[in-house]
Amino acid sequence: MASRQYWPTIGLFAILLASWQIAVSFGGIREYLLPSPLAVWNALWFGDTNWTQHLWVTTLEIIGAFVLAAVAGIVLGVAIAWSPLMANALVPFLVFVNTLPKVAVAPLFLIWMGYGIFPNMLMGALIGFFPVVINTAVGLTQVEPDMLDLGRVFSAPKWKIFLKIRLPNALPYILSALKITATAAVVGAIVGEFVASQSGLGYVIVTTQSSMNTSVAFAALIWISVVGLLLYGAVVLAARVWAPWAEGTE
Repeated sequence: MASRQYWPTIGLFAILLASWQIAVSFGGIREYLLPSPLAVWNALWFGDTNWTQHLWVTTLEIIGAFVLAAVAGIVLGVAIAWSPLMANALVPFLVFVNTLPKVAVAPLFLIWMGYGIFPNMLMGALIGFFPVVINTAVGLTQVEPDMLDLGRVFSAPKWKIFLKIRLPNALPYILSALKITATAAVVGAIVGEFVASQSGLGYVIVTTQSSMNTSVAFAALIWISVVGLLLYGAVVLAARVWAPWAEGTE
C-alpha cells in the first residue's frame, strides 16, 4: 500500500514529540525557553490569537509569491532560451539580483510600497524566481539534437518546434524548480512579515518576543509549515499529472 511509505515519517515524528514532552516535563526546562508539545497544542486551538486572520494573510502572501515567481521565472527563462542576445543581457543581471541580501532589500519595499500584502508577495517572489528561470532555460535548450533535426526536416517553424519539442522537454525541469520555489516563497513571505507587517504568522512570531510567549511562536511555526507542505504537495501532484514520465528521474 502507498500509505506504508509514510509510517517511518509518522513514527519519527511520534518519537520526537514524546522525547520533547519528556525533556520539558522532567528536564527542568523553562516554558519560555522551550514550551512542551501540549503547551503548543493549547496555543494552536485554545489561545487568544486570531489564527484565522493571520493564517489567511500569510497564505495569500505565499500563494501570490509563488505565482509571481513562477510566471516571472518561466517568462524570463523562455526569453533566455529564445534569444542569445536576451541571454547575454539578462543572465548577468539576474545573477546580480539573486545575490542581493533579501533581508536588506525588504526595508526598501517598505519605503516604496508601505505596509501590506503585496510587498511581502514581492519579497517571496524575489527569493523564489531564480530556480525557475534557470531550470526553464536549461529545459528548453537541453533537447536531443535528433528531435530538433526531425522538426527541421518537416520544415516546422521555430515557434512550432518550441511548442511541440522544447516546451514538453522543459516541463519536468520547470516542475522540479517549482518545488524549490514552493518552499522559497514561504521563506520570502515570512521575511517580509518580519520586517514590516501588521498581520500574518510572521507578525505573530515577532510580537511574541516581548511577551516571551514562546508557545504561540511555535504554534505559528507549525501553521507556516502546514501551508508550505500543502503548497509543495500541490506542486508534486501537478508534476504527477502533467509530467508523469519524469517521476523518479530527478
